[in-house]
Amino acid sequence: MTPAESSENKQLLQQAFAALANGDSRPFVECLADDVVWTIIGTTSWSGTYRDKPAVLAELLAPLGARIAGRYRVGAHRFIAEDDLVVVEARGNNTTRGGQPYDNSYCWVCRLAGGKVRELTEYADTALVNTALGDRLGDSPG
Repeated sequence: MTPAESSENKQLLQQAFAALANGDSRPFVECLADDVVWTIIGTTSWSGTYRDKPAVLAELLAPLGARIAGRYRVGAHRFIAEDDLVVVEARGNNTTRGGQPYDNSYCWVCRLAGGKVRELTEYADTALVNTALGDRLGDSPG
């Protein structure tokens, strides 16, 4: 991978996260490959590996959106790009429908190819995930 391609990957995610900071998830979703593999670390009910874009949308993003009041917002403050990887450090700015702050800190390690995110590994505060979001398949707290 050339330095120019690495820079293009970084710019793609910078644009997607600029929109996400304002509650517009469309550019971020559009950069996910159809065969994306999204892994969330930890042992929460949200943790695990989601394989392909329809699964990410239905099994991860839809349940998350159902627990957040208003539009989901995440602002990125650091992007590090090397080869086909872009690392994104970010912080959420959200409130659950139950009124609890959900301002998680994230580190996403993204592997891109062909202008799309093919693999994403998410690191976050899993204790906050449990207390604010509850069980992905069940009721949310509060």
